[in-house]
Amino acid sequence: MASDAVKKVQERIFGGGGRPAPLSTEDPAIDGIPFPTDTPREIPTPLTINIPKPATPKQQAPPPRKTATDQSPKNTDEHVPRAYRLRLAEELGDDYHGAERHRLEQDNKREKHWKRWGPYLSDRQWATVREDYSADGDAWSHFPHEHARSRAYRWGEDGIAGISDNHQRLCLGLSLWNGEDPILKERLFGVTGHQGNHGEDVKEIYYYLDSTPTHSYMKFLYKYPQRRFPYEDLVSQNQKRTRDEAEYELLDTDAFEDDRYWDVFVEYAKDEQNPDNVYMRITSYNRGPDPATLHVIPQLWFPNTWSWPLDPPPKPSLTGTMKGSGQDQIGVVTVRHPSLGRTHLYCLPSPPPVGPSNDFEVDPDIDSVQPDLLFTENDTNFSRLYGGQNNTPYVKDGFHDHIIHGHRPRDSDSEPEGFFRQRHRPRMASLFGGEDPDLPEEGPCTPFPQNANFVNPEKKGTKFGGHYTFHDVPGHGGCAVVRLKLTPNRLGKDISLEDEVTFDDAVEERRQEADEFYASLAFGPVSEDLKQIMRQAFGGMLWTKQYYRFIQKEWLEGDPAQPPPPPNRKWIRNKEWKHLHIEDILSMPDKWEYPFFAAWDTAFHCIPLAVVDPAFAKKQLDLLTREWYMKPDGQIPAYEWNFSDVNPPVHAWAAFRVFKIERKLYGNEDLTFLERVFQKLLLNFTWWVNRKDAGGNNVFEGGFLGLDNIGAFNRSEPLPTGGTLRQADGTAWMAFYCLNMLNIALELAKHNPVYEDIASKFFEHFIFIADAMTFKEGDQEASLWNEQDGMYYDAIEFSPGNSMQLPVRSLVGLIPLYATLVLEPGVINRLPGFKKRMEWFIENRPAVAARNMANMKTGGKEQRRLLALASKERLVKILEKMLDEDEFFSDHGIRSLSKLHEKHPWGMDVHGQRYEVGYWPGDSKSGMFGGNSNWRGPIWLATNFLLIESLQRFYQYYGDDLQVECPTGSGYYMNLAGVAEEVQHRIIHIFGRDHEGRRATNGGESKLDYDPHFRDYVHFYEFFNGDTGKGLGASHQTGWSGLVAYHILQTGVTCRLPKTPKTPRSVLHHYFDEHLDTKSEYGGSEAAGKSAFSAISSFQDGHTLYDISPDAL
Repeated sequence: MASDAVKKVQERIFGGGGRPAPLSTEDPAIDGIPFPTDTPREIPTPLTINIPKPATPKQQAPPPRKTATDQSPKNTDEHVPRAYRLRLAEELGDDYHGAERHRLEQDNKREKHWKRWGPYLSDRQWATVREDYSADGDAWSHFPHEHARSRAYRWGEDGIAGISDNHQRLCLGLSLWNGEDPILKERLFGVTGHQGNHGEDVKEIYYYLDSTPTHSYMKFLYKYPQRRFPYEDLVSQNQKRTRDEAEYELLDTDAFEDDRYWDVFVEYAKDEQNPDNVYMRITSYNRGPDPATLHVIPQLWFPNTWSWPLDPPPKPSLTGTMKGSGQDQIGVVTVRHPSLGRTHLYCLPSPPPVGPSNDFEVDPDIDSVQPDLLFTENDTNFSRLYGGQNNTPYVKDGFHDHIIHGHRPRDSDSEPEGFFRQRHRPRMASLFGGEDPDLPEEGPCTPFPQNANFVNPEKKGTKFGGHYTFHDVPGHGGCAVVRLKLTPNRLGKDISLEDEVTFDDAVEERRQEADEFYASLAFGPVSEDLKQIMRQAFGGMLWTKQYYRFIQKEWLEGDPAQPPPPPNRKWIRNKEWKHLHIEDILSMPDKWEYPFFAAWDTAFHCIPLAVVDPAFAKKQLDLLTREWYMKPDGQIPAYEWNFSDVNPPVHAWAAFRVFKIERKLYGNEDLTFLERVFQKLLLNFTWWVNRKDAGGNNVFEGGFLGLDNIGAFNRSEPLPTGGTLRQADGTAWMAFYCLNMLNIALELAKHNPVYEDIASKFFEHFIFIADAMTFKEGDQEASLWNEQDGMYYDAIEFSPGNSMQLPVRSLVGLIPLYATLVLEPGVINRLPGFKKRMEWFIENRPAVAARNMANMKTGGKEQRRLLALASKERLVKILEKMLDEDEFFSDHGIRSLSKLHEKHPWGMDVHGQRYEVGYWPGDSKSGMFGGNSNWRGPIWLATNFLLIESLQRFYQYYGDDLQVECPTGSGYYMNLAGVAEEVQHRIIHIFGRDHEGRRATNGGESKLDYDPHFRDYVHFYEFFNGDTGKGLGASHQTGWSGLVAYHILQTGVTCRLPKTPKTPRSVLHHYFDEHLDTKSEYGGSEAAGKSAFSAISSFQDGHTLYDISPDAL
């Protein structure tokens, strides 16, 4: 049996049942919320993760290493160091709000740089626009996956579970080998845009499990097959499938048959007081039935900065040595970098693999596992790729050649040295070996001298790998552990380098501090399952930060030390963005599928990010408006495939929401941020008005607008019918933009009266946009509202007075609901200039005011005023269809296209070609915009989020006076706050377990739902099937799908299990009683409109997200 010491450490590291171990009940609570307790989970999870400890060495060398199985004297209180959070709580007293909150404050004040090290590596740098120097702009073909292991990157780095410093000068990541694969697993594989039947898609299984905002603790899980990874099969099968078929995924192969795979957990932690001391622990579990061998090769490397300029900068260096003797030897890699300075990576010896059969007890007669220190250069292997001459004998793919004999080039016996035999390979053939030898291939087959070294025997270079080999790891959960530490400290100065217990204690303390941080967010009796989903969502959002570097001038012109790019490359994309100079940590939509920022995605990312790290959220929004991003004319860059594309103008909304979230949760009112962003957005608003309102009629043509294939025509290209597309959503987006700029101006006017005039300007602009969109005045103007159908539609204007509506029931007709703003009487009365201008409009433009301002003279609930595109009558008509389960209302949220079009598609013939829109609940059936996203039926969390907030705003005005049937035809009537909550619950049901233990997002895959090593982990997909809720598109898009964390925080307390009956109306009603315990900042009212479950007063304090008053939204 394992010693009590081992069991104690194992329990503290991962706890029982696969969930975090409880913090001590003696620890102080945070903001009145106790730390997690050992409460049984709703669905027990028999995941037990045990960390083996090395036994006492057979031959101890002085000084002896301290291990978990050493027989130490019985601990007394004075010998047991108290946890850092307890010492910090004692020091700070009432100012203590958690160890992680303290780190955030230190980072914000620049006292300590806690965010210097983080998960800033991309999951995919190959096949990105930045690495594309081709003549035709085909990034997928120019730099494919098979080049990535041999070819140095120019603009960034990628890896598995990788971290780097915030300027990406030094990178640390994971690589593995199962003894079967033709290459090392050092980056994630997926099919390209050309190979996938629904565009590009990663074909791996991995999870971002946890992260704190300062990355003081992070956890990642990669599932690595023990069989040969099915690279060829994944490509060929996806190529064979049509767009009408599902994608061929890794679980569809035999890769996980008989559970022959490894669970590889990667954890990072930082020392309690030093952000430059980084622990890395890699724990691998053999889930298969038989013993298996695993090679674990953590890698440390410098990005290649020396191959591009004619005058290279000083070259950084890595040098290695083994220190100590016998089983206590430690691998030491010394890092020297011109600007990063000097630090060390310590590779500790690992205990031999152990299994559950001996209760994870380490056999003291078995030697520990020592790493082989491998060094090479991060330089391109020109010989392998192009048949050229290498600049150095040691190249980027040297570890593949050194470890995998089958990867090595032909030796000199098979062909004369220096001879390169050219073979031509078709585009889709595999480059991973095992193919038909007669199959023609493209590229050289490089000979190499016998007995050559593929790694530098002098143990120096710019790329390092610590090669640990674990033989015969027992099956059914056998375990192998690797520990490393990146630190400037020297041996003898850092006890954690010589004492595994101290090492593991440090990692465990950071994990407990992560528990403390997230426990302070989750108020009320939220289920354990929802808490876990919320934490993974936040963790995924924090993991998907990435160092993004793009200097347009250098990229377009090419590098002096490299061959010049093809001349016509300058005209392919982004030539107008000469000012771009980006070198920042940015929030990515998905670090594999979309490893680049996207302007409107970023806005949605910042909402949940503001809950955990307002400073980072504000930085993201601020950066996109800075002069090295925004064009001089005010346009915000969209994304790297085409910076000039047009995304919906959501920046102002996000900036104000982040401002309010920080004020609500942290008590900080950052007016400097708000004013700075607002000033820049004035430029952007002007750009929109000048460029997208072609006729000056306040009806906008947005072009792309982020909704890809939602219309019958490609809205980024000229219409095949001729004429101009007048977009209901484009015009609604601008009305939404107007109202958010108005809202910000009103906030700023409370502190600076200059902004009253600006608020009046946006008020006036909104009125004219609303009037132009929704009402006819004479024969020369066309309305986008269809009275008969009760929906907004796009229209084609062929000439003045000659137009045609396109009767497609889609998000285009729901987006006008976004343009909604409630004005508190306290705000209006506080700003006399604005009030005077508004009253002038009421008196002098009564027709316009009456039909656009929702009974402006009498006001609504609490005498509030409503600015909205949709009048009450039109709102009710739209909601009748939006809440109809046979149209928009799915069990999992609001569909992007009405299900009506499943049986009744709409289309038209133009010049012999059919253009049609039908209901596609799953993946796209067309190649429009690459075919990897679909807005003709699926559920998108970003657009649902704005609908939910719109409903909450309408409730602020109408209160209980407006009750609608939800769902339509059900007989259940509720106010709009109740409707908003119902939509939120249905979105949460995408991820939560139902009464059968299934998650809708898993699409019925039993292994994901029921396997104890899968069922607690959640993927956050890009969009979701409109009928089933199955996850689709990018699988790690915690970017805007991370919004579910916000929904859980806001309504998780009342969320029922999926597929269970609704609460009867008589019981449900009390959730919507007006109940306030704080005054509205603006109105001074005791009933400013709390959330749908305001009756649960014990969880309604002033620092939660439950509040949906005008002050909070």
